[in-house]
Amino acid sequence: MEFEFTKNTMLGEYYVTCSMEHQIVARWLQEEISQDRTKIEQVLHLVKQAHQFPAQEWQWAGKEISLSLLGAEVTVQDNALSYGHDIELESEFELYESESVAQCGLEDFESLLMQWQAFLGGY
Repeated sequence: MEFEFTKNTMLGEYYVTCSMEHQIVARWLQEEISQDRTKIEQVLHLVKQAHQFPAQEWQWAGKEISLSLLGAEVTVQDNALSYGHDIELESEFELYESESVAQCGLEDFESLLMQWQAFLGGY
């Protein structure tokens, strides 16, 4: 997963940009986690649990975007997609769905979080 962190020094705001197929991951990091070190630690703890117990599914529910960790894979998904799974999406909504869900490896995800933490001036 490719990503880049930037900071607007005038406003003190932090941003992350991810590759096209991982835009939802960038949104999750900016909107759900932001600079909240407690949330970063909570998710890193889930990652640790996922490493230790790969057969169990671990979830972190955000207001708009949630995570699911299972085995060596992380799924980041817009909560709106959780409703109406039985409904077949029409073709014009396929692009929206591709921007609203992404998967990546557990190690890549953990690296992203740790680098975000370091970028914020964390530990």
